[in-house]
Amino acid sequence: MTITMHRGSGPITTSRVFVGRSLRHSMRDGEGWLLAIVLPVMLMLLFTTVFGGAIAPGGGYVDFVVPGIIVLCSGFGAASVAVSVNRDITGGAMQRFRSLPITAAYCLVGHVTASVLRNLVATSLVLGVGLLVGFRPSAGPAEWLIALTLVLAWILAITVVFAAIGMLASTPEAANGYGFALLFLPYISSAFVPLETLPAWLQPIAAAQPVTPLTEAIRSLLLGGDPGAHAWFALAWCAGLIAAGATLVAWRFPRG
Repeated sequence: MTITMHRGSGPITTSRVFVGRSLRHSMRDGEGWLLAIVLPVMLMLLFTTVFGGAIAPGGGYVDFVVPGIIVLCSGFGAASVAVSVNRDITGGAMQRFRSLPITAAYCLVGHVTASVLRNLVATSLVLGVGLLVGFRPSAGPAEWLIALTLVLAWILAITVVFAAIGMLASTPEAANGYGFALLFLPYISSAFVPLETLPAWLQPIAAAQPVTPLTEAIRSLLLGGDPGAHAWFALAWCAGLIAAGATLVAWRFPRG
Protein backbone atom coordinates (compact mmCIF):
# COMPACT_ATOMS: atom_id res chain seq x y z
CA MET A 1 0.00 0.00 0.00
CA THR A 2 1.34 3.44 -0.93
CA ILE A 3 1.15 6.15 1.72
CA THR A 4 0.44 9.62 0.39
CA MET A 5 2.52 12.33 2.01
CA HIS A 6 0.11 15.07 3.05
CA ARG A 7 0.94 18.73 2.78
CA GLY A 8 3.02 19.86 5.72
CA SER A 9 4.60 16.46 6.38
CA GLY A 10 7.75 16.94 4.30
CA PRO A 11 11.30 16.65 5.65
CA ILE A 12 11.67 20.29 6.76
CA THR A 13 8.32 20.49 8.52
CA THR A 14 8.72 17.05 10.10
CA SER A 15 12.22 17.87 11.34
CA ARG A 16 11.03 21.20 12.77
CA VAL A 17 8.18 19.50 14.62
CA PHE A 18 10.44 16.85 16.12
CA VAL A 19 13.12 19.39 17.08
CA GLY A 20 10.42 21.44 18.82
CA ARG A 21 9.17 18.32 20.59
CA SER A 22 12.65 17.45 21.85
CA LEU A 23 13.31 21.02 22.98
CA ARG A 24 10.05 21.11 24.93
CA HIS A 25 10.96 17.86 26.61
CA SER A 26 14.38 19.32 27.44
CA MET A 27 12.86 22.39 29.06
CA ARG A 28 10.80 20.14 31.33
CA ASP A 29 13.81 18.00 32.21
CA GLY A 30 15.34 19.87 35.12
CA GLU A 31 17.66 16.99 35.97
CA GLY A 32 19.04 17.00 32.43
CA TRP A 33 19.89 20.69 32.65
CA LEU A 34 21.38 20.12 36.09
CA LEU A 35 23.66 17.44 34.69
CA ALA A 36 24.57 19.48 31.60
CA ILE A 37 25.35 22.79 33.33
CA VAL A 38 25.59 22.66 37.10
CA LEU A 39 27.79 19.56 37.34
CA PRO A 40 30.49 20.82 34.91
CA VAL A 41 30.48 24.20 36.67
CA MET A 42 30.88 22.49 40.05
CA LEU A 43 33.74 20.41 38.65
CA MET A 44 35.39 23.56 37.30
CA LEU A 45 35.17 25.25 40.69
CA LEU A 46 36.40 22.08 42.39
CA PHE A 47 39.44 21.75 40.14
CA THR A 48 40.33 25.45 40.12
CA THR A 49 39.79 26.26 43.81
CA VAL A 50 40.45 22.95 45.59
CA PHE A 51 42.86 20.97 43.39
CA GLY A 52 44.39 23.80 41.36
CA GLY A 53 46.95 24.81 43.99
CA ALA A 54 48.23 21.26 44.29
CA ILE A 55 48.25 20.53 40.56
CA ALA A 56 49.81 23.86 39.53
CA PRO A 57 51.31 25.60 42.59
CA GLY A 58 52.56 28.47 40.46
CA GLY A 59 49.04 29.40 39.35
CA GLY A 60 47.52 29.47 35.91
CA TYR A 61 45.71 26.17 36.26
CA VAL A 62 42.39 27.76 35.33
CA ASP A 63 43.69 28.48 31.81
CA PHE A 64 44.77 24.86 31.52
CA VAL A 65 41.58 23.24 32.81
CA VAL A 66 38.77 25.32 31.25
CA PRO A 67 39.19 23.80 27.74
CA GLY A 68 38.95 20.36 29.34
CA ILE A 69 35.79 21.37 31.22
CA ILE A 70 34.29 22.58 27.93
CA VAL A 71 34.86 19.13 26.39
CA LEU A 72 33.50 17.47 29.53
CA CYS A 73 30.39 19.67 29.43
CA SER A 74 29.51 18.63 25.90
CA GLY A 75 29.58 14.97 26.93
CA PHE A 76 27.36 15.50 29.96
CA GLY A 77 24.85 17.45 27.91
CA ALA A 78 24.57 14.75 25.24
CA ALA A 79 24.14 11.84 27.65
CA SER A 80 20.38 12.33 28.01
CA VAL A 81 19.88 11.62 24.29
CA ALA A 82 20.50 7.90 24.85
CA VAL A 83 17.65 7.74 27.36
CA SER A 84 15.28 9.88 25.26
CA VAL A 85 15.81 7.81 22.12
CA ASN A 86 15.41 4.54 24.02
CA ARG A 87 12.17 5.73 25.59
CA ASP A 88 10.77 6.47 22.14
CA ILE A 89 11.80 3.00 20.98
CA THR A 90 10.67 0.97 24.00
CA GLY A 91 7.72 3.12 25.05
CA GLY A 92 5.78 2.80 21.81
CA ALA A 93 6.21 6.35 20.53
CA MET A 94 8.25 5.21 17.53
CA GLN A 95 5.53 2.75 16.52
CA ARG A 96 3.03 5.58 16.68
CA PHE A 97 5.23 7.79 14.52
CA ARG A 98 5.54 5.01 11.96
CA SER A 99 1.75 4.91 11.59
CA LEU A 100 1.68 8.59 10.58
CA PRO A 101 2.26 9.95 7.06
CA ILE A 102 5.79 11.04 7.98
CA THR A 103 9.28 9.58 7.97
CA ALA A 104 9.70 8.27 11.53
CA ALA A 105 13.49 8.55 11.34
CA TYR A 106 13.16 12.34 11.59
CA CYS A 107 12.39 11.74 15.26
CA LEU A 108 16.11 11.01 15.65
CA VAL A 109 16.96 14.18 13.75
CA GLY A 110 14.87 16.05 16.31
CA HIS A 111 16.67 14.43 19.24
CA VAL A 112 20.14 15.11 17.82
CA THR A 113 19.43 18.70 16.71
CA ALA A 114 17.78 19.65 20.00
CA SER A 115 20.68 18.13 21.93
CA VAL A 116 23.25 20.06 19.90
CA LEU A 117 21.38 23.33 20.51
CA ARG A 118 20.99 22.56 24.21
CA ASN A 119 24.66 21.69 24.56
CA LEU A 120 25.80 24.84 22.78
CA VAL A 121 23.82 26.89 25.31
CA ALA A 122 25.25 24.87 28.21
CA THR A 123 28.80 25.15 26.86
CA SER A 124 28.44 28.92 26.48
CA LEU A 125 27.29 29.22 30.09
CA VAL A 126 30.17 27.07 31.32
CA LEU A 127 32.63 29.19 29.32
CA GLY A 128 31.11 32.30 30.89
CA VAL A 129 31.70 30.89 34.36
CA GLY A 130 35.26 30.08 33.34
CA LEU A 131 35.81 33.72 32.42
CA LEU A 132 34.42 34.75 35.80
CA VAL A 133 36.87 32.53 37.69
CA GLY A 134 39.88 33.84 35.79
CA PHE A 135 40.11 32.14 32.40
CA ARG A 136 41.82 34.59 30.05
CA PRO A 137 41.94 33.37 26.42
CA SER A 138 44.16 35.24 23.99
CA ALA A 139 42.63 33.86 20.79
CA GLY A 140 41.78 36.05 17.82
CA PRO A 141 38.59 35.76 15.75
CA ALA A 142 40.05 33.04 13.49
CA GLU A 143 41.21 30.93 16.44
CA TRP A 144 37.84 31.33 18.17
CA LEU A 145 36.07 30.22 14.99
CA ILE A 146 38.22 27.09 14.65
CA ALA A 147 37.84 26.27 18.34
CA LEU A 148 34.06 26.65 18.17
CA THR A 149 34.00 24.47 15.05
CA LEU A 150 35.84 21.75 16.96
CA VAL A 151 33.45 22.07 19.90
CA LEU A 152 30.44 21.85 17.57
CA ALA A 153 31.91 18.83 15.76
CA TRP A 154 32.52 17.06 19.08
CA ILE A 155 29.02 17.84 20.38
CA LEU A 156 27.51 16.46 17.17
CA ALA A 157 29.74 13.37 17.25
CA ILE A 158 29.09 12.47 20.87
CA THR A 159 25.35 13.13 20.44
CA VAL A 160 25.14 10.74 17.48
CA VAL A 161 27.02 8.12 19.51
CA PHE A 162 24.60 8.52 22.41
CA ALA A 163 21.65 8.26 20.00
CA ALA A 164 23.12 4.96 18.74
CA ILE A 165 23.47 3.76 22.34
CA GLY A 166 19.80 4.57 22.86
CA MET A 167 18.93 2.45 19.82
CA LEU A 168 21.04 -0.50 20.99
CA ALA A 169 20.07 -0.59 24.68
CA SER A 170 17.16 -2.71 25.85
CA THR A 171 15.87 -0.27 28.48
CA PRO A 172 16.28 3.43 29.35
CA GLU A 173 18.22 2.41 32.47
CA ALA A 174 20.64 0.37 30.37
CA ALA A 175 21.02 3.25 27.91
CA ASN A 176 21.88 5.57 30.79
CA GLY A 177 24.45 3.12 32.15
CA TYR A 178 26.17 2.46 28.82
CA GLY A 179 26.30 6.15 28.02
CA PHE A 180 27.66 7.06 31.44
CA ALA A 181 30.78 5.00 30.75
CA LEU A 182 31.73 7.39 27.91
CA LEU A 183 31.71 10.34 30.31
CA PHE A 184 34.91 9.02 31.90
CA LEU A 185 36.97 9.64 28.76
CA PRO A 186 38.03 13.17 29.80
CA TYR A 187 39.47 11.82 33.05
CA ILE A 188 41.96 9.61 31.21
CA SER A 189 43.13 12.36 28.88
CA SER A 190 45.01 15.64 29.05
CA ALA A 191 41.84 17.53 29.98
CA PHE A 192 42.79 18.00 33.63
CA VAL A 193 46.49 17.15 33.90
CA PRO A 194 49.41 17.15 31.44
CA LEU A 195 49.72 13.89 29.57
CA GLU A 196 53.27 13.28 30.78
CA THR A 197 52.13 13.22 34.43
CA LEU A 198 50.03 10.09 33.84
CA PRO A 199 51.47 6.62 34.52
CA ALA A 200 53.66 5.43 31.67
CA TRP A 201 51.35 2.55 30.78
CA LEU A 202 48.33 4.92 30.62
CA GLN A 203 49.90 7.62 28.45
CA PRO A 204 49.53 5.78 25.10
CA ILE A 205 45.88 5.03 25.89
CA ALA A 206 45.19 8.63 26.83
CA ALA A 207 46.96 9.95 23.74
CA ALA A 208 45.05 7.62 21.40
CA GLN A 209 41.54 8.45 22.53
CA PRO A 210 39.58 11.38 21.01
CA VAL A 211 39.37 13.70 24.02
CA THR A 212 43.13 14.33 24.19
CA PRO A 213 43.68 15.79 20.68
CA LEU A 214 40.39 17.68 20.96
CA THR A 215 41.33 19.26 24.28
CA GLU A 216 44.88 20.01 23.18
CA ALA A 217 43.65 21.68 19.99
CA ILE A 218 41.05 23.83 21.79
CA ARG A 219 43.54 24.74 24.53
CA SER A 220 46.19 25.78 22.01
CA LEU A 221 43.74 27.80 19.93
CA LEU A 222 42.25 29.69 22.88
CA LEU A 223 45.61 30.40 24.53
CA GLY A 224 47.43 31.58 21.41
CA GLY A 225 49.36 28.40 20.65
CA ASP A 226 49.66 26.27 17.55
CA PRO A 227 47.28 23.28 17.57
CA GLY A 228 49.45 21.48 15.03
CA ALA A 229 48.09 18.08 14.06
CA HIS A 230 45.80 17.91 17.10
CA ALA A 231 43.01 19.77 15.29
CA TRP A 232 43.10 17.38 12.33
CA PHE A 233 43.17 14.34 14.61
CA ALA A 234 40.21 15.74 16.54
CA LEU A 235 38.21 16.33 13.35
CA ALA A 236 39.07 12.84 12.11
CA TRP A 237 37.84 11.35 15.38
CA CYS A 238 34.61 13.36 15.19
CA ALA A 239 33.98 12.29 11.59
CA GLY A 240 34.66 8.65 12.47
CA LEU A 241 32.34 8.73 15.48
CA ILE A 242 29.55 10.34 13.45
CA ALA A 243 29.94 7.73 10.72
CA ALA A 244 29.99 4.85 13.22
CA GLY A 245 27.02 6.19 15.16
CA ALA A 246 24.97 6.85 12.04
CA THR A 247 25.73 3.35 10.73
CA LEU A 248 24.55 1.76 13.98
CA VAL A 249 21.40 3.88 13.99
CA ALA A 250 20.58 2.91 10.40
CA TRP A 251 21.21 -0.75 11.21
CA ARG A 252 19.07 -0.81 14.36
CA PHE A 253 16.28 1.51 13.29
CA PRO A 254 12.99 -0.43 13.46
CA ARG A 255 11.55 -1.43 10.09
CA GLY A 256 8.34 -2.99 9.01
